[in-house]
Order: sequence, then C-alpha cells, then structure tokens
Amino acid sequence: MGSIGENIKVYREQRNMTKQELALKVRVGTGTIEKYENGEQTPDVQTILKISTVLDIPASELMEQENTESTFGIDSEIESLIKEIGIKRSKLILRKAKEFSEEDFLRVMQMLYEIKYNDENNLG
Repeated sequence: MGSIGENIKVYREQRNMTKQELALKVRVGTGTIEKYENGEQTPDVQTILKISTVLDIPASELMEQENTESTFGIDSEIESLIKEIGIKRSKLILRKAKEFSEEDFLRVMQMLYEIKYNDENNLG
C-alpha cells in the first residue's frame, strides 16, 4: 500500500463506492475525500476511524505504507529508522507501542503530528 490517501482510494474502489458515497457516510464533503485521496490533506484521527468503519477495515491498514524489504527480510524503512534513532530507543518505542490499543496508537500519532507541525509553524 501507499500513502493514507492512496489506501483510502484503493479500499473505496474495492468496495465499488463513489467518493460521494464515502463522503456522505463519513459526513465530510466530496472535495475533502478528493483531497485525502490526492494527498493534499491528511484526515484527523476521528475521520480515519470513521473511514475505516465505513470501509470495514482496521484503521491501521489505512495508515500502512508500501512494504519494501531489505536483503535481511526486514522492511527497509524500518531498518533505516532503527539505524537512525538507535536500537535502544527503537526497542523502547516498540515495547510501549505493543501495549496500545488501535485507538491509543492513533491518538499518539495525532499528538506527534500536532507537536511536529505546531512547532514548525511557531518557528516559521
């Protein structure tokens, strides 16, 4: 899978659902669905949960990125991230993450997103 927008489009089309039908069920505008699918806008956590419910898939699947494996059988992005932040920090993060429910995980991801982009907006 690709970005969250690409994933929304793929799952929506697999269910033979139009953008208008999805928008109506999620209670957003058709233009908003188009922006999600084109990668111009990212849905918030509550909207991701609504979309996943309407499309009848786990929210985590909507958020999955394309899987590219390295020669060691580990996703190359994961391998790169582990090298970047270090093994100790990676283990700590993963141990904590496995204790989270899907909703907890999405809330944490939303908080991290807000921290990053609020900090960038305050600096600029």
